[in-house]
Amino acid sequence: MLIHTRGIVFRTVKYRDTSLIVDIYTEARGLQSYIVNGVRSKNNRGQAVLYQVMSILDLVAGAREDKGLNRIQEVKAAYVYQDLPFDVRKAAVGLFITEVARKTIRETEANEALFDFLFQSFVSLDQTKHSAANFHLHFMLELSGFLGFMPGGDWDENRPIFNLHDGVFCAESPNAPYCLDQNMSQLWYDLLQCAPADLHTLAMIGTQRRKLLSHILEYYRLHLEHFPELLTLPVLQEVLS
Repeated sequence: MLIHTRGIVFRTVKYRDTSLIVDIYTEARGLQSYIVNGVRSKNNRGQAVLYQVMSILDLVAGAREDKGLNRIQEVKAAYVYQDLPFDVRKAAVGLFITEVARKTIRETEANEALFDFLFQSFVSLDQTKHSAANFHLHFMLELSGFLGFMPGGDWDENRPIFNLHDGVFCAESPNAPYCLDQNMSQLWYDLLQCAPADLHTLAMIGTQRRKLLSHILEYYRLHLEHFPELLTLPVLQEVLS
């Protein structure tokens, strides 16, 4: 059985001398792993470029029901990046959100809404003419909704504190575990309310942005079992600094 689907490359691993094993989040089947033979041979290295991390593909591939590796029969770019690979900051953000997605999304069933969110996120990151410094923060909060722990409630003077453990805004309780201070709580809420196209308008200095990211990572650790350390985090922080 063959399927025709779009997919986003999450990870590429060299296999033997000339082949690759590629993890792709597909529109039709969720997360899938494929073996691509001979793509690293001298006569076929141009094809290897298609399988770089973050690439968005249009592919025809096998769809075995067992857990074995499938094979890609036909492949071409579904979207060609114009700016992301050549902008150091955008590339760092892109690699970071890819790692977040790869380490949190496990489903092997179709989820069109999640695929569309990922697709639009990468396209928006590529196309924006503004700073992408807040992009990863917004991405992680939006992704949490697909993972089942979207922050709830509204920030106001009666509920000015966000509780990371409960995932809601609450009355002031500065000494409670997992509670953000009022400034961080308001930034958290502003980020949730902001449209992707307006992220550059959120006024944050670097220290606030790093602190907010630390809180978001803690939020993920509280709500996802075995959420790992992110290898791209030091690079992201260095580039955005």
